[in-house]
Amino acid sequence: MKDLVDQFRRARTDERLAVLEGFHPVKHAIRFEAELVAIAVDDPDALVDLATALAPDVIEFLNAESTVVSGEVFNRLVPTPPATPIVAIARRKISTSAEVLAQPGRVVLLENPSRLGNLGAAIRVAAAAKAAGVIAIGPHDPWHPEALRGGAGLQFALPIARSVALLTADRPIVALDPCGQSLSTATIPDDVILAFGSERSGLSDELLGRADQRLAIPMREGVSSLNLATSVAAAFYALGVTPDR
Repeated sequence: MKDLVDQFRRARTDERLAVLEGFHPVKHAIRFEAELVAIAVDDPDALVDLATALAPDVIEFLNAESTVVSGEVFNRLVPTPPATPIVAIARRKISTSAEVLAQPGRVVLLENPSRLGNLGAAIRVAAAAKAAGVIAIGPHDPWHPEALRGGAGLQFALPIARSVALLTADRPIVALDPCGQSLSTATIPDDVILAFGSERSGLSDELLGRADQRLAIPMREGVSSLNLATSVAAAFYALGVTPDR
């Protein structure tokens, strides 16, 4: 099994691949038709029980494609083995910012998210709310294993781009900013970029300067900020989930 251990080790530094740790990221990778390169399990019976309870639609694929390994080998595949007995390697669905911006519907822009888990959780919300795609600006990789755990693998559900800056976009930018108009009274078009900054710093002056509109999430006095993913959820559900097209 040394080859499998080496394969997982190399995958963590390969920008074409994603390492999926735990059942939910693997489940969503299967559902959204990712190309799975390797799947390893150390307790197939426990995995089938879990899939039967949570996602029976993926059982056939898992039974056909999984490699059963010993607990000792499983513990060597990733730095911290997940509680659910499955890990996998998949090919990333890589998109450019231009490709994301070409999609109809609301695009989520995440400027310098401070934590990988929050970045992933924001992508999870964006997928659930039927966003057109996500652009992540900053040093964090939205395909990092920690971001994939936070996103439950829903990076495979919609176009995700990583960028150093926002490209020129032929669509309005709506900045989520405490000094903006209340979301509860706002009306915005469907094809906008919804921009969210980090909890501590908010959005940059440059991005605020480019915004066509600023909106604020109504909050109780004394509450200064929300978690990034919570902010994305509040914005989408206050404005209305993007309708099916």
